[in-house]
Amino acid sequence: MTRSSGAPRSLDRRSVLKWGAAGAFGIGSVAALPAFGTPSLKQRPSSCRVADRSSDKRLRVSNWPLYIDQPEKGSKTRTTMQDFEQRTGIRVTYTEDINDNDEFFAKVKNQLGGCQSTGRDLMVLTGWMAARMIDLGWVQPLDAAKVPNLHKNLLDQYKHVDFDPTRKYSAPWQGGLAGIAYNKKVLPGGVHNVTDLLTRRDLRGRISVLIEMPDTMGLVLLSDGADPSKFNDAEWQRAIEKLRKAREIGQIRAFTGNDYINDLSAGNLKASIAWSGDIAASGDKNLVFVTPEEGAMIWSDNMLVPNMAQHELNAEEWINYYYEPEVAARLAAYNNYICPVKGAKEAMAKVDKSLVDNQLIFPSEKTLKQTHSFMSLAEYKERDYKGDFNDVQGG
Repeated sequence: MTRSSGAPRSLDRRSVLKWGAAGAFGIGSVAALPAFGTPSLKQRPSSCRVADRSSDKRLRVSNWPLYIDQPEKGSKTRTTMQDFEQRTGIRVTYTEDINDNDEFFAKVKNQLGGCQSTGRDLMVLTGWMAARMIDLGWVQPLDAAKVPNLHKNLLDQYKHVDFDPTRKYSAPWQGGLAGIAYNKKVLPGGVHNVTDLLTRRDLRGRISVLIEMPDTMGLVLLSDGADPSKFNDAEWQRAIEKLRKAREIGQIRAFTGNDYINDLSAGNLKASIAWSGDIAASGDKNLVFVTPEEGAMIWSDNMLVPNMAQHELNAEEWINYYYEPEVAARLAAYNNYICPVKGAKEAMAKVDKSLVDNQLIFPSEKTLKQTHSFMSLAEYKERDYKGDFNDVQGG
């Protein structure tokens, strides 16, 4: 895939995940989790606001690394952010300081839990963490009248999510699929279901799974016939034991961030649970991403306005801008993840014709019908499940 930034093709927004960097999508490393018992930190968004200062034409955005087109030295091609600033007169302070959802939660927990400013007007977090932030009352509602493009152009599969059914608080930035990837040079026949991935002897010690619990466990649940969007404790226990057994027999080489790409390209790994955007951006023709026979997991990273944001109107203007199909197409051409904006596929014909039919950026209805979301969890339940998952990693 072409990247307008000129950055290495193996890099994208998940490339510097804290956990992944600590090990080798981080081989075997487990990060310390923040305390999740935060009922005393709940807030009422209506009580945690300040007078808007958007008239000073400033906006402070926190996002993941390499998730927006960047200016190239000597290039006359303008980026989407430069065009936003020129059109609106808003000066954007854009910081790539989100490397891991849990790490970021720990960073802002005391401020948001204490109804204090984080110094941010917009932050981008994965669905399950966005759900927690919204549940805790740490996110300001969006004025639907200020973000008409969001409600007009949001793809149907990203509407009506359980943590924000009307998209009152969140707007997808980009999305992606978690499925199976394999190196056809070392595994010509590939692997097409998660049970085979976790049990086939020819794959022993040559696979990796993702350190993101909803993605890995969602696929394992699917492989057992459970619904990741609605499962019970018994189904969870069967799935976690299936993963545990795979770890104990040496099937799994690593729990990783997206640094699995290098090992997969080199043939050190034959296959992995993988993110679609990584494969799309790798530039390696030997790497194949497949939707498992049981289905794939779909996720999104979401723009949120935190409590005490000083430039909420400017944040809404930013959201509305990135839901213009032409702008969304330019962004998708850079970061290679699923574009959540209707009309962007048609607009891509003017940006990069080679990407118009790319299923990893613009998946077909057939592909989308095979996707599943991970259900939002109560805080105590997520703590328990993450404990189980981390225990398997450390085993």
